[in-house]
Amino acid sequence: MRTNKPLTSPLLLLLFLLIKLFFQYAVLNPVYDLHRDEFLHLDLANHLSAGYLSVPPYTAVNSLVIKWLGNGIFWVHFFPALYGMLTMIIIWKMIDMLGGRWYAQTLAAAMFICSAMSRVNLLYQPNSFDILAWAAVCWCLLEYLHTSGGRWLLWMGVITGLGVLNKYNIGFLVAGLLGALLLSSHRKIFKDRHLYIGGLIALAIAAPNLIWQVRYGFPVLHHMKELTETQLVNVDRMAFVADQFIFFIGGAFLMMAALVGLLFFRPFRPYRVFLLAYIIIILLYLYLRGKSYYSLGIYPVLIAFGCVYWERIFQGGWTKNLRLVWLGLVIVPFALIVNAIFPVLTPDQIQQKARKFSALGLLRWEDGKDHELPQDFADMLGWREFAGLTLKAWQQIPADQQKNTLIIGDNYGHASAVNFYNLGKMPAAVCMDADYVFWFPQMDTIRYIIKIGRAPEKEVMPLIGKVTEIGSVKETLSREYGSAVYILSDLSPQVPQLLRKRVQQRQQDYRGLR
Repeated sequence: MRTNKPLTSPLLLLLFLLIKLFFQYAVLNPVYDLHRDEFLHLDLANHLSAGYLSVPPYTAVNSLVIKWLGNGIFWVHFFPALYGMLTMIIIWKMIDMLGGRWYAQTLAAAMFICSAMSRVNLLYQPNSFDILAWAAVCWCLLEYLHTSGGRWLLWMGVITGLGVLNKYNIGFLVAGLLGALLLSSHRKIFKDRHLYIGGLIALAIAAPNLIWQVRYGFPVLHHMKELTETQLVNVDRMAFVADQFIFFIGGAFLMMAALVGLLFFRPFRPYRVFLLAYIIIILLYLYLRGKSYYSLGIYPVLIAFGCVYWERIFQGGWTKNLRLVWLGLVIVPFALIVNAIFPVLTPDQIQQKARKFSALGLLRWEDGKDHELPQDFADMLGWREFAGLTLKAWQQIPADQQKNTLIIGDNYGHASAVNFYNLGKMPAAVCMDADYVFWFPQMDTIRYIIKIGRAPEKEVMPLIGKVTEIGSVKETLSREYGSAVYILSDLSPQVPQLLRKRVQQRQQDYRGLR
């Protein structure tokens, strides 16, 4: 279905990529810190491993590159934006393969930028690369169905392996595609040896992480159990379905165009397997109460189909004059709410527009309740303040006792933010949360503890001679508002033993198979 593209196509693509890059930086108000998850992901660079409790190891490698580049905020935001740009290139290539021309590509680029995809590409999390990996796998399958070239199945194996090293979510894509292929006229693919070689390639790439999972008792099972009990239980299945369209705001009609085109448009008949895969994937997420954004990776290929189909419908006669209308329908609604779905406004400005944010459902957190700020925004406040208070506490420890001082936070946000801002100024902080339970220093002798978060529990107070509060977070809209930094001194000799016991118990808790 390929057609000769106009010479301006590469320049048009470059223009949209530059717009995409500029947009990702323009919608981030500097009043906000990084997100707590971003701090954790950056800290992985200091503890390279084949696996982690929080994420597979690809993020750690990416964080190491950011560290080599100076650990600047620019580079932290650059990589999710880069993965978004690469996803746009893949969509561009898929449209080219499907016979789409410049209008379909323009519509797709506008739709990608003016959607939840840009929201995902804002934060340094595994999600941006996850979407890229899904898009790349779908592109390879599309090329295979078009050419029957076995090399595309090998590339699918490479990308799937990398996808597993980034986020296990890509398993849903594999399940959806295999199920769809098995139920479709393309089931002959299972007779192609390249499919199995590709599977072995994926397994070989993912093997270090799979071995790590076995070695540590499959902590991913504990993570999924904890996620199910604390977050997924609050997922509303009807809201999940609604979100699949809300993600694309004004461009939702192009999603419908993709589904209709795959069902009825004759040139798309060879590719109906993607429609079937989409249905299987959505049903799997609904059954398991997955978060609505988990499915975002399947949409790049649907964007390509939808935009090519829409271009075909409006390619001749008077309907061609409506092209600007459809482009406006994608861009204008997004422009009207861009300051609500991105951290463009300050926290005070958001409070003044609370009704608008509430109407859009943006104030609802993972606990199922409405709060004063969107959860991600509240998670981007107060961290510099925490780091400053912790450094102040460290500087008050006698110099000859600093080597006998433990810095411990209540959660991974505390530890990772302190480690990011105070890198090289003080020892690394730890906590009894996430990967930090495996990163505790030697605790044979502890004279001082700098505690970040809540005051010490009542049951341990008899072991602490003196508690000095250094200060607390004053940012009222931060999720950490009121949390403080304490210096604990005159400690009982029993403290190191008690801490070691707690760390060992916590490590055991994280084993999925016990």
